[in-house]
Amino acid sequence: MLITLYSTEGCHLCEQAYRLLAEAGQKDNVDVVDIAFDDALFSRYGVTIPVLSIQDHDHNVSELGWPFDKDSLETWLITNKLG
Repeated sequence: MLITLYSTEGCHLCEQAYRLLAEAGQKDNVDVVDIAFDDALFSRYGVTIPVLSIQDHDHNVSELGWPFDKDSLETWLITNKLG
């Protein structure tokens, strides 16, 4: 499963989230989506980024919103069978 990182340019928290994903060994499993170019995404995530999202094979979506740390990210990854 691919992890979507909802982000935007210049978001230092998004950069921190990406670093945490890289430290967790997920760097090659991340699709960074800039919300600035999509009105629906901006409306949904504009004040909450960074947000991580995974959609499983049954189309269930699991999201992890900021703030999160290494431990909560690892728990989320394990819960979603990526850790």
